[in-house]
Amino acid sequence: MTIVIPEVRRFADAEAISRAAADEVQRIATAAIAARGRFTIALSGGSTPKRLYALLSREPFRTTIDWERVEIFFGDERAVPPDDAESNYRMAREAMLESLALAPSRIHRMEAERPNLDAAALAYEATLARVFGLALGAGSPPPSLDLVLLGLGPDGHTASLFPHTAALHEARRWCVPNWVPQQSAHRMTLTYPVFDQAREIVFLVAGAEKAAPLAEVLEGPQDFDRLPSQRIRPAAGRLVFLVDEAAAAKLGRH
Repeated sequence: MTIVIPEVRRFADAEAISRAAADEVQRIATAAIAARGRFTIALSGGSTPKRLYALLSREPFRTTIDWERVEIFFGDERAVPPDDAESNYRMAREAMLESLALAPSRIHRMEAERPNLDAAALAYEATLARVFGLALGAGSPPPSLDLVLLGLGPDGHTASLFPHTAALHEARRWCVPNWVPQQSAHRMTLTYPVFDQAREIVFLVAGAEKAAPLAEVLEGPQDFDRLPSQRIRPAAGRLVFLVDEAAAAKLGRH
């Protein structure tokens, strides 16, 4: 297992986290476009990144990021239509994507409304392979996203990698369906092989209800099945936690 030392940055509140995250996105996007001609990002769902997306759709980020060179992916999705209130895609679309008027060909949503979720996950793998110019199949390296945004659930989950679920043990597939018995719900999620290949991973963690799981993830004993966020370890990338004071309340050495 790769030893990764996460960088923990503390902020007063969720608004400050969002502003710091927007600066991070701009920095990483600018560097990626200069180095490789484009910027690839996987968006997170949930409530915490919504403010970040709104900021990115406005000045100065609206013009300082070259959005015509951005490819947008999603870390996970609920098994709902894209216009459903629970859809991660809908949240990102309403908060950011519509305002930026990005070309639909550069927005790669998970079609988790399909009746066959495994077929939908395989289709997403094919999309990743096409955009990154990779072959699918045994031995093919996962894509290297420039940035993955992630959240931390009160139960220690991230993306749709929930405690004690099958997707935690996927070592080859890039995207899989995942049944989450705790919620009696089907999900689709990128897997550890993709997350661990990312150049940078940024967790956004806000709120007092995240204090206990954050402390366990960062400072507790290893228990990957119970705390899936603890297993996020980019092989050669940077791992950053942007946390507010409420979420950081139980941290010791960080």
